[in-house]
Amino acid sequence: MEVVKSKEGSLSLSYPMLTKTNYTAWALKIRIFMEAHGIGETIEPKDPKETIEEKTDKVAMAAIFQAIPEDILLSLAEKKMAKETWMAIKTMCLGAERVKQAKVQILNAEFESLNMKDTEMIDDFALKLNALVTNIRALGETIEESYVVKKLLYSMQSKFLHITSSIEQFGNLDEMSVEETIGSLKAHEERVRGKTENTRGQLMLTEEEWVKRENTEGKLLFTREEWMRRSKMTGTETSPGTRTRGNSSYQGIQDDEPVLLIAEKGVVPRLSNNESENFETNIWYLDNGASNHMTGDRSKWKELDT
Repeated sequence: MEVVKSKEGSLSLSYPMLTKTNYTAWALKIRIFMEAHGIGETIEPKDPKETIEEKTDKVAMAAIFQAIPEDILLSLAEKKMAKETWMAIKTMCLGAERVKQAKVQILNAEFESLNMKDTEMIDDFALKLNALVTNIRALGETIEESYVVKKLLYSMQSKFLHITSSIEQFGNLDEMSVEETIGSLKAHEERVRGKTENTRGQLMLTEEEWVKRENTEGKLLFTREEWMRRSKMTGTETSPGTRTRGNSSYQGIQDDEPVLLIAEKGVVPRLSNNESENFETNIWYLDNGASNHMTGDRSKWKELDT
């Protein structure tokens, strides 16, 4: 660990160790650490013609050497300058130019085909997208921020269509950052999740509430066996798998799984006998298996055979 003294105090930075698989992240950290120490231009000078002081270059060399394993260090023993050492490490890790281009093509293809899965969260997908972009840029390939933003929006699930359309319509995609876009998408994701949880909470009943509801409104769940027995008692069964109600027949239950059926308790559906009477009610009589539903409001019927 190297400690650099400054007027404001001291800055302690622990240089990461290079491995066979972490070059991209390693190089990024080393560049930032060197810039913090004021020696960043020894490896990536803004002006190639500018002369680097020997002492500064030696400090940079020491920083690099403490961040690489011994097997790589021995192969760099003949290097005399920090930039030369840095480029040698880059070549070893990234490979020759042909290998580098092949890697770029593979990463670009993976980037273009990347789409958000149904089970993924915004954070998880954004992490994968950013990792690909970082690796592509580390290989020297230019990828604009606006292009990444557009890719992010186009790769969203259909449930984000509303928010992505709003961003595209009202936002300036050429000036938006990836972080800003992710923030907007996450805010929408949280709102959708909150609404879903509230809806589920309203639909779920405890066992006590369900029993109370059945006692008040009649039994709501019947198995096929119970429904057939009930149908025989009321004389509404015609043939296997078919039930009748009034003049309408419909396909019945084909398995033994419970099915949600309305058993009216103390309520008799009726229509007004007087055509001039406007009998209206909000009560509907529903049956999941039926193709037709009934209502006591005459105005709801398109045709009515009295």
